[in-house]
Amino acid sequence: MKQIVISNKINYLGTNDRKKELFENNWPLPNGVAYNSYLINDDKTALVDTLEFGSKDDYLDVIASQLGGKPLDYIIVNHMEPDHSSMIGVLLKFYPEVKVVSNIKAFKMLEAYFKISPDNFLEVKEGEVLDLGYHKLTFYITPWVHWPETMMTYDKTDKVLFSCDAFGSFGTLDGGIFDDEINFAFYEDEMRRYYSNIVGKYSNMVQKAFAKLKEVDIKVICPSHGPIWRTNPAKAVELYDKWSRHESEEGVVIAYASMYGNTEKMADYLARLIAERGIKNIRIYDVSKTHASFIISEIWKYRGVVLGSSAYNAGMHPMMEHLCHELSVVGPKDKNYALFGSYSWNGGGLKSLIAFSEKVSWNKIAEPVELIGAPDEKKMEGFSSVAENIL
Repeated sequence: MKQIVISNKINYLGTNDRKKELFENNWPLPNGVAYNSYLINDDKTALVDTLEFGSKDDYLDVIASQLGGKPLDYIIVNHMEPDHSSMIGVLLKFYPEVKVVSNIKAFKMLEAYFKISPDNFLEVKEGEVLDLGYHKLTFYITPWVHWPETMMTYDKTDKVLFSCDAFGSFGTLDGGIFDDEINFAFYEDEMRRYYSNIVGKYSNMVQKAFAKLKEVDIKVICPSHGPIWRTNPAKAVELYDKWSRHESEEGVVIAYASMYGNTEKMADYLARLIAERGIKNIRIYDVSKTHASFIISEIWKYRGVVLGSSAYNAGMHPMMEHLCHELSVVGPKDKNYALFGSYSWNGGGLKSLIAFSEKVSWNKIAEPVELIGAPDEKKMEGFSSVAENIL
């Protein structure tokens, strides 16, 4: 394959995974995912992060070809999650003298996964410089973006930030590798879904990372998933800053669980009332059909959230319970919310939703709406208040 040049002596060594159905065996990948790795072929050579094991069958051959007989001096480990690190053990067999560069928190994991000898470790601390020749690498420790050992590597010469999971995205790179080669509108939703479900829980730590990088001159951002930002890296920073501050857009997400259609009719009725108020961004999701990760991404985007559930075994529907659990984990903030439910003999659905709402500290804008049996306009009068106050 043709070499893909990031900058002077920095090449892209990524690959696309279109076979995996679930990222971390949890998040659907309808558009696949890219794994990005980078080789710096300087006086000293460095591989910045690796790939998921088995995702690129010629990975070792490509590295050897680009090294041209030179040794691999360093493997820089920004993050220990196996989709970035699981080739380290194999690489050590081919390059037994290589130094594995990371921070002290990563070494315990490296020993646990790969039984690496401490002789192969090269610990780096905040602000230290690794001189490769032309390139001078420095390190920023960014814990909990999104594991405790996470760090970023910055090339002071060409001003390239290797950010690992930060600024990453779901979706394969279909020919276009760089931000100026793609229609970013295709990736933005998947970038937000990646952020909200993978990184969003640690938004406060993202802001702390931004504080560290505030004065850093970044010309190129090289994440470990998704496109490389060489023309407009400020766009990636702007989005992550916005999402980590929990800034929302005008719009309403209505998510419901319905067994026989009554709760669904309530969702549609409410949506119509909201639309009549002139609100155009309204998204309705059946939690039994749409994976929670897509709903969470939309909730992260929009300010209004309305959740509804039929009663199920004296509680809320299991799929609504799953969504609520995931929301409590990732913790979107500053939402206006309302609740509704329906039942035949027990109102446990709404009762359980109320218990969930008391844990998330959102802004309640109206009293819950609950009905027994089939819906009609009289039973749903309470939705008028929801529609009037949701935004």
